Amino acid sequence: MKVSSSIIENKILKIKTLNIGASLFEVYHKSKKINLILNLGSKENYKFKNFCVGSTCGRYAGRIENSKFFIGKEKFILSKNDGKNTLHGGKIGFDRLVWKKINHTKNKIVYQIKSKHLDEGFPGNLTVNCSYQIFKNKLLIQYTYKSDQATHVNLTNHSYWNLNKDKVKNIFNHDLKINSDKYLEVDNFLIPNGKITNVKNSIYDFKKFSNMKNKIDLLLNEKKLKKTNQSGFDTTYSIIKNSKNYVATLRNKKNDIKIDFFSNLPGVQLYTGHGLKYKKKLKPYQGICLETQYYPDTPNKKNFPSTLIKPNKRYTCFTKIIVN
Repeated sequence: MKVSSSIIENKILKIKTLNIGASLFEVYHKSKKINLILNLGSKENYKFKNFCVGSTCGRYAGRIENSKFFIGKEKFILSKNDGKNTLHGGKIGFDRLVWKKINHTKNKIVYQIKSKHLDEGFPGNLTVNCSYQIFKNKLLIQYTYKSDQATHVNLTNHSYWNLNKDKVKNIFNHDLKINSDKYLEVDNFLIPNGKITNVKNSIYDFKKFSNMKNKIDLLLNEKKLKKTNQSGFDTTYSIIKNSKNYVATLRNKKNDIKIDFFSNLPGVQLYTGHGLKYKKKLKPYQGICLETQYYPDTPNKKNFPSTLIKPNKRYTCFTKIIVN
């Protein structure tokens, strides 16, 4: 397995990617002289299993309950890698695989992967293109995909954002705002129970900027009261539809860095990195994930926006990140 990197840059941003997992390795803010995301240090470390750091998750980002779903009357059994459930596509998801670089220009990199029928249990021969493109202070991540059979697809980028110059520092000094008034309730295995609940008067409310340390402290206090095993946020938010496709804003007031997220997808997964651990380099709460995506376990939840794609039809989704 050969790990290769590619770079696109302009006067504002320098983006470095890897072919393993079509991963984001660096989002470098030139004027602030800071990389805005975590990585594993040496690119050779990406040969080994990690916490999807910067990677593309697929075929299905998030969890699928009991590692199975039906399409019509046909049942599909998936690879289990999260207890009895499937997480981020199974034991060997897209984050673990080598993607082929099919295009590289001054401002755009395109990777492609071809996933065979019943790969990790998913039906259909699926082709996915992942592109990274920059315009001034904007990074556009776009997925296009097509299958020869009906199948379920949910793709996301799993970057851990850390807006501190010193990456050893955690994300407790970050503030977050999410354009959402509803979140998905989950069970103790982080599987949605089907209820989409209003954030009003709850710790899940990020409609206005909220400090991450304050929010996590509130969550940990609630954890003690309810005796749950939750150590941070691993929560899906339903995005309020809007003409600009605005999703969320993350900021660090100490160094005056702010990043805005936009997407045409219906949800965003907030993960506060409390399970993060990699050798001596990465530790809990060192990065925050804002994964634009469809909802987890949608194949088994009829009331969620559908992830079922039709045969031989091309689909596209995007995430745009504006760096200020």
